Amino acid sequence: MISNLSFQGKYSINNYEGCLKGGAIGDALGWPVEFYSIEKIKSRFGQEGIKDLLINSKGKAEITDDTQMTMFTADGLIKSILKKLNLNEMPDMKEVFKSYRLWLNTQYDKFPQKASGWISEIKELYATRAPGNTCISAISGNIPGSIAKPINNSAGCGGVMRVAPAGLMYKDNPELAFKVGAECAALTHGHPRGYLPAGVLSEMIAYIINGKNVDEAVTETLKTLKKYKGHEPVTKLMEQAQKLAKSDIDSSIAIQQLGEGWVGDEAIAIAVYCALKEPDNFAKAVRMAVNHSGDSDSTGAILGNLLGAHLGIEQIPSKWLKQIELTDELGQLAKDLYAKPENIADAKTRYIEINCDITSL
Repeated sequence: MISNLSFQGKYSINNYEGCLKGGAIGDALGWPVEFYSIEKIKSRFGQEGIKDLLINSKGKAEITDDTQMTMFTADGLIKSILKKLNLNEMPDMKEVFKSYRLWLNTQYDKFPQKASGWISEIKELYATRAPGNTCISAISGNIPGSIAKPINNSAGCGGVMRVAPAGLMYKDNPELAFKVGAECAALTHGHPRGYLPAGVLSEMIAYIINGKNVDEAVTETLKTLKKYKGHEPVTKLMEQAQKLAKSDIDSSIAIQQLGEGWVGDEAIAIAVYCALKEPDNFAKAVRMAVNHSGDSDSTGAILGNLLGAHLGIEQIPSKWLKQIELTDELGQLAKDLYAKPENIADAKTRYIEINCDITSL
C-alpha cells in the first residue's frame, strides 16, 4: 500500500522551473555529442569536452525527444488530474498515453494539432530529434504497456528521461511518485531496467523538492525500489553510484564503470553519480554528465532534472536559460505542475479533454 506522507520541506516555483529547464539544458548540451566516443568529443571540443551549448541558426540550443516527451508527460498527467483532482491515487495512464500519441504525431505531421491542448500547438515541438525506436514502435502500436502487462522487453533509457513531471506533481507522496513514474515508462518500456529507473527519478525529485539533499533522496528511494520485482540490477548500480561519488576515483573512470547510459539503470546511475559528486555546481555537474561515450543527452537531461530541482532556477547559468528552446513554455509547465490542480490557470482552454486516434501513421 502506498503511504501518503506529509512534508515540511521548503520548495518554490524556482525548484519546479529548475527541474524542467535544467533537464532541457542537460539535454541540449549533450545532444551534439550523443553518438560520440569520449575520444571524439575531446578531439572536437578539447580535453575538457563540450562545455557550452551549441546555438543553431535561430539563435537557440536545440532540445531533443527527451525534453519533448517530458513536456508531453506533463501534459498527460495534468489532463488526468484535472478529471479527478486527487493527488493521492494513481492517475489515468490512458491520458498519459494519449499525450504520447500526440507527441508521436509531432514526429510526422508538419502542422500543429488543433483542439488537443496547448502543448500540441507549439510549432517548435514539431521537430524530429533522434527519437528512440522503442518509443516510436510502442506508441505507434497504440497498445499501452504497464508493469503488470509489459508490451516488450525493452530496458532502454527512453522511459526514465521523460518522467520528471511525475516527481513534481506527486511531491507530497514520494512512493506514489515512484509508481507513477514507473508506470509512465512502462507504457513503452517493458523491462524492469527500463521502467524502475523512471520510478527512481520520480521519487528522488519528490524528496528533493521537499528539502532532502541528493544523497538522502537516493537512500530513501532505494527503500522503495527494493520492493519491486526485478530491482536488483537497478539497485546495484544506484548503490555503486553512491559509493563512487564518495571515492577519489576520477569521474571519467567512475562513469565508465557505471555504463554508457543507453540502458535505463545506467542512465539514472550516471546522472545520480554526477549529482552526488557536484551537488552545488549545476554547470560542472551537467558537463560531467554529458562528456562520456554514451547517451549524453539523456544522462544530461536526467542530471539537469535532479540538480535543477535541488538548486532551483537561480543557480542555473542565466545564459543557458535564455538560450534553450521553449524556455518560456517550460516555465509555464512548471507553473501548472506547481499549482494545485483546481488552480491551474485557464485549465479548461489549455488542457482540454482529447480523443486522440491518429490513424494516418
